This record gives sequence, C-alpha cells and structure tokens, in this order.
Amino acid sequence: MIEHNPIDTGLWRAGCSVTGTSGSEGGPRKRTDSKDRQRASARPYVVLCHTRQEAFEVKDRLAVWLAPRGLVFNEDKTRVVTLDEGLDFLGFNVRRYDGKPLIKPSKAAVRRIRERLRTELRSLRGSNAQAVIKRLNPIIRGWAAYYRTQVSSEVFASLDQYLWRLTYKWARFSHQNKPKRWVVHQYYGQFNKARQDRWVFGDRKSGAYIHKFSWTRILRHRIVRHEASPDAPALADYWAWRQRKVPLPINKTTQELIDAQDGRCSICGGLLFAVEDRPQNPHEWEQWLANTRQTINTIATREPSTSEEAEPRLVHAECRHGHGLAPHNAYEPSGLA
Repeated sequence: MIEHNPIDTGLWRAGCSVTGTSGSEGGPRKRTDSKDRQRASARPYVVLCHTRQEAFEVKDRLAVWLAPRGLVFNEDKTRVVTLDEGLDFLGFNVRRYDGKPLIKPSKAAVRRIRERLRTELRSLRGSNAQAVIKRLNPIIRGWAAYYRTQVSSEVFASLDQYLWRLTYKWARFSHQNKPKRWVVHQYYGQFNKARQDRWVFGDRKSGAYIHKFSWTRILRHRIVRHEASPDAPALADYWAWRQRKVPLPINKTTQELIDAQDGRCSICGGLLFAVEDRPQNPHEWEQWLANTRQTINTIATREPSTSEEAEPRLVHAECRHGHGLAPHNAYEPSGLA
C-alpha cells in the first residue's frame, strides 16, 4: 500500500512520556498504574499516513487518547518525515529507494555490530581459534537472526568481508613470526562441507568454524492480517499461530527433526522451544541461541533387539541426563551436533 503513496507521504515516529503528577490543591495526585500507560510508555511506534496533513491529524487524535492515561508525546523523539527521507526504528531503516519502499538494517545498527566484533576480537588476542569461534558465533547468529526478515543480503555480505579482515588480523597478530601463507593454511579452509567456500575461519583440531552472516537465509516478514491487534483477546489464537510459524535460525537437519517430532521432546513430550519466549532483538537472539545449545541435545535411539540403524532425536538436556524417562538404547551419535 505504501508503494502507491504520493511523494509527500507522512511518516512519523513517536515516543511517549508520563506527564507530571500535579493534582488537587494541597498535594500531588497519585499516578494510576494503568496497563495502557505502561504499554505506551515502553513501546515506540511508527504511523504511516498518505499525506503530511493526515500525519498531524492522527498525532492530534492520539494525543487526546493519551491524555486521560497520564501520557504525552515526547516531542524530542517524535517527528514527521517523508518516506523519501526515511527514518530509523528498532535497528531498521525505513526508506523509499527509486519509488520502492525498503526496510534495511540501519547504518547505526551496522556500526554497532562492527564495533562489537572489533572489540571482541581485540579482547581475544592471545586466545586460541576455538575461543574465538565460541565467542563470535552466538553474536553473528543472533544479529543475523534478528535482521533476516528484511532486505539484509548486501549488509550480511559486507559484514562477512569485514569479519574476514578482523579474523585475519587476529591470526597475524597471534603468529607474528609466521608467513602469510602459513597463517592462511592454518586458519582458513572449506570447514563447512556444505558450502563451496575455502575462506571460512576455523579450528583444524576440532573442526569448528565461524558462521557467516550470509549463511542465514532471508525470510520475509509475514504480513499481519488486516485490523489484527495483538491486544485483541479474540485473536489470541491467531497471534499464537504466527509465533509458531516463525522459522527458527537453526540448520536444516535440526529443523527437519523438529518437524518430524512436532516440536516436542522425544522423552517427555514437552515443547522443545517455548513459543511465547521468542526473542525481540539481536541480544535476545544471541542469548536464545547460546541457551538452546545447552538445553537441547541430539541423541540417537534404536528399537530393542533390532539391527536397524539408529535414528537421531532431539531431547531436553535434563531429560537426557536422567531427570526424565530414558529412550531405548540412547547414545551419542558421531557426527551430530
């Protein structure tokens, strides 16, 4: 719909703040602990309008709605711009390019992740390759998981190139007396057998390697149904369905196991991944991915008294370690993460 808007389309970002506590004569008025006030004060939002005039009209209507709830617009954080100018919101940049609106990772977000990677690698000087991989992979996967729903391919590719320069600099610093050819052979190769890429940073002893941003598949955001509000009790099932349909940033093999098991542990039958706790920002995705590696295990099971090949299964770590029912002849298969 935005694509058909005229050039003077109104686009504005708003932030709210709680009003003062002035009250009746002789004392201050107590603030009401309203859910509406808490929700509005905690969440910035964007309103898309057809014209600048319409944007100001909507802003006035919202101001009237906010006033009884003890809220006012934070004018320092509220502005009206055209779609051609664009704006940054929650780490994304919304802007029209040659008549087509695109949502990309913002320049500020890219600058922050570059600085984070640079700082982490500088702090890892003196460590081994395995420590570098363990530290960086959750950061890379988490950031890519958050931004994979929009136009991010070019940014992912540029970050991969930047990360290569950082890791090469780290390797050269770690082996100052070694020639470049030795450093390249020691730390780079086709560690990921599923990719035709011999410039992957890895550890030759363990076989572990750094995940590249561009390996995260772009998955477009599913359009919300018209007039579907997350605050509408009647649409709770719809929003739960949307949450379940969000693809997780995991490898193909794990996703196939999740689908085959209907998302449940093969021992206790409980959900492997809580639907309501899906991350909402890069840092939360980073924590989610790190925790998942600790709480979800892959085992292989074989029916008793059979010679059939054992099949991999996903289970909760606590179930595997004896806090739940044990599967038949479970063991750790070779080659499974």
